[in-house]
Order: sequence, then structure tokens, then C-alpha cells
Amino acid sequence: MRIPRTSFTTLIAAFLHFDTCFALWVLLGALGIFIAQNLKLSPAEQGFLVAVPTLGGSLARFPMGVLGDRFGYKRVGTILLFFLFLPLLAGWLLPLNFPALLAVGLLLGCAGSSFAVALPLASRCYPPERQGLVMGITAAGNMGTVIANLAAPALARSYGWHTVMGLAMIPLALVLLIFVSLSREAEKAPASAISLPQSSGSIFKSADLWWFAFFYSITFGGFVGLSTFLPLFLHNQYGLSAISAGLLTAFASLAGSLARPLGGFLADRLGGIFMLNIVFSLVAISYALLACVPPLGLGAALILFLLAMLGTGNGAVFQLVPLRFPQQIGMATGFVGACGGLGGFLLPSLLGEARQLSGGYTTGLVSLALLALGALVSLRLLVGLRPGWRLGQRAAAPAGPGQGGGS
Repeated sequence: MRIPRTSFTTLIAAFLHFDTCFALWVLLGALGIFIAQNLKLSPAEQGFLVAVPTLGGSLARFPMGVLGDRFGYKRVGTILLFFLFLPLLAGWLLPLNFPALLAVGLLLGCAGSSFAVALPLASRCYPPERQGLVMGITAAGNMGTVIANLAAPALARSYGWHTVMGLAMIPLALVLLIFVSLSREAEKAPASAISLPQSSGSIFKSADLWWFAFFYSITFGGFVGLSTFLPLFLHNQYGLSAISAGLLTAFASLAGSLARPLGGFLADRLGGIFMLNIVFSLVAISYALLACVPPLGLGAALILFLLAMLGTGNGAVFQLVPLRFPQQIGMATGFVGACGGLGGFLLPSLLGEARQLSGGYTTGLVSLALLALGALVSLRLLVGLRPGWRLGQRAAAPAGPGQGGGS
């Protein structure tokens, strides 16, 4: 099947939209060490500060998906990019205390709702058999984390963290121009590969939607939560400088970002369920080993591997979502993405509170290992008890009546 040129340019525009927005979404995390020192924040306050933008993105994702379904993803995505100049201006020009910075972080977190715009915009330009790869490529824009953690600490050391927020408006303006120029709305949604509910309201009656949300809160929540909290974790746990912690975080985030399209590609070939079984097993083991406080070299290797596995899991989950809800992809991706963002909000808060109460991160990491293990057990039960989930164990194929994911 020949893919139109406009589909390719839209994929590029969607990738850049998500990449830039993701960089802004985790910007406070990349600047977290400088902000914490400047405002003299406690461990719990540090965790909450870097988590708040994730909460903002989580709250905004679902309404953005609904608006995209209703008014078009290009229009809504353009408005989002314009809006993000406001919190950046406030962070640059205003003398912020901790509560005011939380408000800025909540507004800046709306950047995370790009997920519910960029992914459906690209997805609807491609047929069902390419959804895993296309969604993986678009969502690999989460390598914006890499950009933020490489650039922000070095700039903050030289010019201060307020100035970094002002400088961030330059790439935002460039991507706004590119997005408006290159993106195009698809003429129609792709045909369904799995049976689906027909009305917008019925999507929330589907148990599959809630299971996808839970699984994504583990994979994407783990990815974005760790990406925002890692600089503080590495600084507090291993004594790394802000620059060194940012560099390691950037490498780990790059591993997770590159693994996402790979996860989507492998899920297209082997099945999203098959890949998620592997991911949840290895993620649980990695969290458990990190809880043992290994030396820096082994700890860094575990972090890189963990982020790569979480990125793979992100691609696997979103190989399944468009196949299950192709006619309501904006609503489905918005809701599942919101729950993933909520997981990303809870993770830094959990780790910050763990250190506040116990002086270390072991309790929080053990809790995360148990959550991943719970996701694995739940997935195996779904496959064993519900025939619709067995489709996801192999490469996606059209489902006949009664083969849908259930509700």
C-alpha cells in the first residue's frame, strides 16, 4: 500500500510536536537540583515539584483528546503550542516562590497533553498494520527528555534556571511554525482491526480501556516519572553533580525513547501482549535490584536497562490501543495517556516521601517492583480468562465477531 507524502510530513510534524512538548513537560525535573538549592526544598517538596507538571499533563490529556476528536488535532495542537508560552514567560520573568512555581509547573505540564494530539494525528494517516511502528515513532518524541536533561543543567549553571525557561521559547516558536506548515488532518479514521464500542460514552464501559490505563501507568508512568526524578535521585543517592546527573538521565531517557518505536515494531510482529509479559517481568526485577542500592556503575546500568524496558512497554501498549479503539482513538489515547501521566505524577511523589520518611529510596522502589509484578499477574489472568486478549499475543489481524477485547 502506497503511503501519501502528506502522511510522512504529518508524522514528522507530530514527532516534533511531541518532542518539544515532552522537553517542556520535564523541564522542571531537569532544573530540579538548581531549583531545590535555590528554594531550599525538602526531599518531599523536591519530589512533589517535579511531579506537578506530570499531573498537569495527566489532567489535560483526556480533554485534549476529546477536543481533537471534535475540532481536529492540528487545530488543537497549534493552540496548545501557543498556550505554552505563558508558563515559560512566567517562569522567566517572575520571582517565584514554591507555591507560585507549583502553579507554573501545573500550567507547563499541559505540554504533556501533546500525547493526545500528536499520536492520533499521525495514527489516522496510516493503516492498521502499521500502527505499532507509527505510534512508536511519534511517541519516540519523548526523547525531548534527553534534550532537556542535556541542555537545561548546563544553561542553568551559566545563566540561572529562570533564564533557561525564557530560552525554551525559541525552539517552541520554531516547532510551532513547522507544525502549522507540515501537518495535515487525515480524511477518515482507519478501519477497525478489533471490534469496538460505537458510541463515545460506551468507551468508558469497556474494561479493556481501564486495563490499558493501568498497564500504561506502569510503563509510561515509570518512564516519565523516573525521567523527571532521576537527576534528584542520582544527586541524593550517589552524590552526582547536576551536570553529571543530567547527563546520565539523558542517556537513560534516550534508551527509553529509542526503545519505544522498537517496542511498537516488535509488538506488530510478535503481539503486544507477548511483549508486555517480557517487559513487566524485567521491570519488576530491575526495580527490586535498584532497591538493594547497588554501586554507581551497576546502578547506572540498571537505570539504563529499566528505562529501555519501560520504553519498550510504551510501544507495546500503544500497538494495542489503536486496534481496539480506532474510531475513538483521540478519546482512548487521551484517557490512557492521562492515566499514564498520573502514574508519572505518583512515582516521584512516592520516592520523595520514601526518602523523607526513611532517609532512602528502598521502600519506594520495592513498592514499584510489586506494582510491576501485579501488572504481570493481571495480564496473564486476562489472557487466560478473556478470549479477546489472546489476539494481542500475535501480530494484529482482523477480528471476527466476538473476538473484540470485551467490555
